[in-house]
Amino acid sequence: GNFHIYKMTLNYLVYRLNQLMIRFPSDFSLYRIQMENVTEVTTFILMGFTDDIDLQVFLFVLFLAIYLFTLVGNLGLVILVIGDSRLHNPMYYFLSVLSVLDACYSSVVTPKMLVNFLAENKAISYLGCAAQMLLFVTFGTTESILLAAMAYDRYVAIYNPLLYSASMSPSVYVPLIVASYVGGILHASVHTVATFSLSFCASNEIRHVFCDIPPLLAISCSDTHANQLLLFYFVGAIEIVTILIVLISYAFILLAILRMRSAEGRRKVFSTCGSHLTGVSVYHGTILFMYVRPSSSHALDHDMIVSIFYTIVIPMLNPIIYSLRNKDVKEAMKKFEDFIDYIMIIAIYFH
Repeated sequence: GNFHIYKMTLNYLVYRLNQLMIRFPSDFSLYRIQMENVTEVTTFILMGFTDDIDLQVFLFVLFLAIYLFTLVGNLGLVILVIGDSRLHNPMYYFLSVLSVLDACYSSVVTPKMLVNFLAENKAISYLGCAAQMLLFVTFGTTESILLAAMAYDRYVAIYNPLLYSASMSPSVYVPLIVASYVGGILHASVHTVATFSLSFCASNEIRHVFCDIPPLLAISCSDTHANQLLLFYFVGAIEIVTILIVLISYAFILLAILRMRSAEGRRKVFSTCGSHLTGVSVYHGTILFMYVRPSSSHALDHDMIVSIFYTIVIPMLNPIIYSLRNKDVKEAMKKFEDFIDYIMIIAIYFH
């Protein structure tokens, strides 16, 4: 009797075990499918500043005006440099490259942001987000390196002006410009690959107006510690090197100014270098605030405002900072305005 009970119990256990083994793969497959559905994000939602319709319309008009001013100011400066022979020297070539960079930098972010102010659907595709980050970081890093190259150019021009043309020949300034872009592309590639290797399963809503690194790390369900360290050390290293180049260049420039006997010469140097130093200080200050600090201190709403400043406002200000106090640029602008007036008079006459 006991043997019969044991046999029945054993048969029942084997039966239940077989049932579990049959069910387990299907349960596992279902779980795997659910996980794939959760982790596979195909679009992100850019949450932006506000849901207030009236405020969004106001912001659309404001940022459209800033964007148009940025394009006209920067591309206008490039046209001046190309069209006026007095501006055909390395200083203005660097300035025209900076202007193209600023126009591109702003164009990566602003058009999509303007569309989102008026659109109900604020989505950006996964690949679109990756492309925006790649271009944004490329132009941002390139600008940091280029500003350092411009400081070195000013040092060469002021410390030994008689040898400026020989010291800053095309074989010197062209590689500096190319190196700025190569550095920007490499740096951007590292962060884009590192960020988009993460899983996004908790949310696809980015609390920002574009695909920047910190807000994307904030919504990832992967461990982002390595990404945070990568951001801190890479951006920190680039900032330290470029700022050191600027500081050393300006230390030598200051020595050169102190040796000058002409008050007019000192005034001209202060005017030229003061504008460059202002641009560098504002740009690097915002970059350091955004990226070279502990991740725990990131407040995404504040970061959004700061990032708007260096991606949209600074590109608008750069033509003003670098041009309004520059005598050669003002004279070229006057000549260009006279040319436009002449064209308008001819057009009106023949009309």
